[in-house]
Amino acid sequence: MDFEMTNRQKQIRLAAREFAEGELAGIGQECEIKEDFPRDLIRKAAQLGFIGVFIKKENGGLGLGFLEHATILEEFWRVDPGLGQVFSSLTFGAEELQFFGSEEQKKKYLPPLVKGDSIMGFSITEPEAGSDTASATTRAEKVGEEYVINGNKVMITNGTVANFVLVYCLTHPEETSRSKRHSILLVETDQPGYKADRIHRKMGIRASDTANLYFNNVRVPKENLIGVEGNGFPQLMKFFDHSRSYVAAHGVGLAQGAMEQAINYVKKRKQFGKAIASFQVTQFKIAEMATLIETARSLVHKTCWNLDRGNVDSQLSAMAKWWACNVAVRVVDEALQLHGGYGYLDDYPIERFYRAAKILEIYEGTKEIDKMMIGRRILGVT
Repeated sequence: MDFEMTNRQKQIRLAAREFAEGELAGIGQECEIKEDFPRDLIRKAAQLGFIGVFIKKENGGLGLGFLEHATILEEFWRVDPGLGQVFSSLTFGAEELQFFGSEEQKKKYLPPLVKGDSIMGFSITEPEAGSDTASATTRAEKVGEEYVINGNKVMITNGTVANFVLVYCLTHPEETSRSKRHSILLVETDQPGYKADRIHRKMGIRASDTANLYFNNVRVPKENLIGVEGNGFPQLMKFFDHSRSYVAAHGVGLAQGAMEQAINYVKKRKQFGKAIASFQVTQFKIAEMATLIETARSLVHKTCWNLDRGNVDSQLSAMAKWWACNVAVRVVDEALQLHGGYGYLDDYPIERFYRAAKILEIYEGTKEIDKMMIGRRILGVT
């Protein structure tokens, strides 16, 4: 199989890099401090076609693939992780709509996302149900022609800025099979009973909104059911098989950006009368970084290449996510080390990259969950 990027994909990468370096590079630190981002950037990115490229043409998108989507996000994360996460999350959950939504739902909710006129979120995690999504207890009870939702979710991206969120709910508590107890509903955030409290002072990616959500008798019409009632868990697993691929791209982008910062620094920084780039130990570190990044990028590309051809492989997606995010943490650690004491100060972007890296090993499946999935598949156990 040939995973080399096409000329068009290479052009998309260059265009994304140009946009990121021109629009994001100079404002990352300010957005981190303010815990916010300029809304006009969304419209600019949308006009250039960088939002939701995987969404089909009939639903307002470019009809490209997850490889193109991952490539764009890699370039954004390379320049600034916080703003990279902002753009990554604008369509977080659109895959679920595209896979399982009705034609009416797709036509209503997907085009505004692509145009930059709307933001969405996917409300999954709960206080007692993080990695164990089958234990989610936020309840959606069917009353006549509506669902009534009660419960709360935690650490939800875009909770206070989204126009609508998908909510993973318990609808069939009587089911003995844990994989048949949940459904996914679409909730517009202006509905009575919906409340979002923003979480402040996160360790990293502070430009991206994260919130705790509360649902108090939130009513949505039965038409807001995504897919099949009681099929929420397998639908969610298919979503994760795709979303892990581009979270892996986040890791590649962050690692690439961190290495480039280290390269620039060691060429200028002098010790013992010469640039520290001339020291063998520095050269070894850079060589290791570059090799780790290249292996991670290759794995991400292979995963996305397969997804774009309908070959959904949970093991491969978990491998890409675990390895690329592990690489990000390792590379940024060494990159900061090469900066010495200066790397510990916020005068240099590497400090911000270092703080951002750890979340990659936690969200969209912790590294332990990823490795457990890989091991079980290889060993053939449940």
